[in-house]
Amino acid sequence: MAMTVFSRAVRRANRASNMGVVAAFIGSMALLPLPAMAQMDLNIETVTSDLSFPWSVAFLPDGGYLVTERDGVLKYVTESGGQSVVPGTPEVFAQGQGGLLDVVLAPDFATTREVYLSFSEGSPEGAGTSVFRARLMPEGAGFVLADGETVFSGNNRGFGGRHFGSRLAFAGDGTLFVTTGDRGDGPRSQDPSDHSGAVLRLNRDGSAPSDNPFVGQAGHLPELWSIGHRNPQSAAIHPQTGALWTVEHGARGGDEVNRPEAGKNYGWPVISYGRHYSGGKIGEGTAKAGMEQPLYYWDPSIAPSGMAFVTSPQFPDWNGSLLVGALRGQHLARLTLDGTTVTGEERLLTDLGERIRDVRQGPDGAIYVLTTSGEGQLLRLTPAPRG
Repeated sequence: MAMTVFSRAVRRANRASNMGVVAAFIGSMALLPLPAMAQMDLNIETVTSDLSFPWSVAFLPDGGYLVTERDGVLKYVTESGGQSVVPGTPEVFAQGQGGLLDVVLAPDFATTREVYLSFSEGSPEGAGTSVFRARLMPEGAGFVLADGETVFSGNNRGFGGRHFGSRLAFAGDGTLFVTTGDRGDGPRSQDPSDHSGAVLRLNRDGSAPSDNPFVGQAGHLPELWSIGHRNPQSAAIHPQTGALWTVEHGARGGDEVNRPEAGKNYGWPVISYGRHYSGGKIGEGTAKAGMEQPLYYWDPSIAPSGMAFVTSPQFPDWNGSLLVGALRGQHLARLTLDGTTVTGEERLLTDLGERIRDVRQGPDGAIYVLTTSGEGQLLRLTPAPRG
């Protein structure tokens, strides 16, 4: 299937028109045209289908996949596409955007067998974002989670099913980044005593590292890494710099690519390049002293979820690109980068007509995407032979 090329001149869009893709660049905020990019044909292989609103995929070193389903089920998927349930998952609050969310293997999985899950955890005070740790142990032809425990429970409790985040990413030093949503209550993202709308940095046992930026500050939670986020459903570690990058949902426009740094404030809901769903203005505008600008943003919204940096030799023309899944946009966005500047955008898989929830580069160098629906699929992308 040929990919659809998307390119559009970047301009300072009139907010009332709600048209165009607008790129925000750090520093000068210079707005430049994004160049068209050469097309490439792709082979698209269905690894497995009939997944129930899948959320995340992880790759097992001996082959096969772990896939989370939003209603609380963890699936083991064989290389040939067979599925079995992995028992031992935590009880989840499966409502709206809540449920069983991300899954990642520990960096030393080969020896510890540890797997980490993020999920929405219910309580009498409402549901919040939590992290669960267990060991993935063989059982019969599949696996089971053993010695499971919830190592972190966020205080971003609230009623309803909106904005839990949540992606997990292990940093090079072994600490774990966790993204959380604002639970549909924007001002909570500016409260340093609230885990809402934030990037958290945890030790593997769920405690706060002693060098986190707010440790010891009165009124500040020690787990916080950065604040002022709306609903980040994408997170990845840059393969060269080791820095965390995230992508988060805006409201009506204003989806953002960020590189969250320790102790910084990313503005939501005080500043935004989007508008309320009613069309009204959000906060104080698009910039404010002491608040960070996004590296890039979309208007109108694509509803981003899942991201991956491309390093695979199978895709030499994509080397260094950032891939971002789009739910509302029903495509896979490929952003070309020069350092932290986005220099081009291409929209792929537009002919599928599917909401893309997750995107990962596999150990085999292929690109994998999860489509989300009651009949979700895990797809494997490779370049089609030329000639």
